[in-house]
Amino acid sequence: MKRAVIVGAVLAGGLGRRLGGKKALAELGGRPLVARVVGIVGAAGLEPVVVAKPDTPLPRLDCRLLTEPSEPLHPLTGLTTALGASAGRGVIAVGCDMPLVPRRLLSWLAELDDALVVCQVDGRLEPLLARYPQSAAPALRASLERGEAMRDAVAALAPRIVREDELARFGEPEEIVFNVNSPDDLERAHELLATGSRRRGVARR
Repeated sequence: MKRAVIVGAVLAGGLGRRLGGKKALAELGGRPLVARVVGIVGAAGLEPVVVAKPDTPLPRLDCRLLTEPSEPLHPLTGLTTALGASAGRGVIAVGCDMPLVPRRLLSWLAELDDALVVCQVDGRLEPLLARYPQSAAPALRASLERGEAMRDAVAALAPRIVREDELARFGEPEEIVFNVNSPDDLERAHELLATGSRRRGVARR
């Protein structure tokens, strides 16, 4: 039986202060950062959905937009919003500031039999590059209410961890999870795209 299309939730609810409060609009490769990530998610065969605060500046996007509550300012707010609107399907979370994520990696995560899967690089869990089942939603909401850090909340659920040796099949692990949080990060992302330093198979959309 064919699996239902998994939701690819692009989480864009952060403040992005170091990028002038307009992180999603920062241009990379001729496209807004969030639009680039939406394109990668769609190319991976997932249903792209952008989750953002009511006042988050966004470009025009050709996908569903979910509005998360204004408070609290926490990545679990966006994730639990996505889970609540996914009609029982799993959700693959991707930060809107992770423009080097390979589409093949997202497709692979969608096909795994493990329900809860989180990438890890340099010994740190990357909960904004992970797959979440509906069954995790109650525990994640409880963690959000308690104000727990997202990494702690996810680690407590005993996820299947994708370590660097597996990630290396799709590209350089540190580049895969690279976050654009500042003007310097944005310049570095431009350099990585221009030099083509990622391994074959990494998405260039």
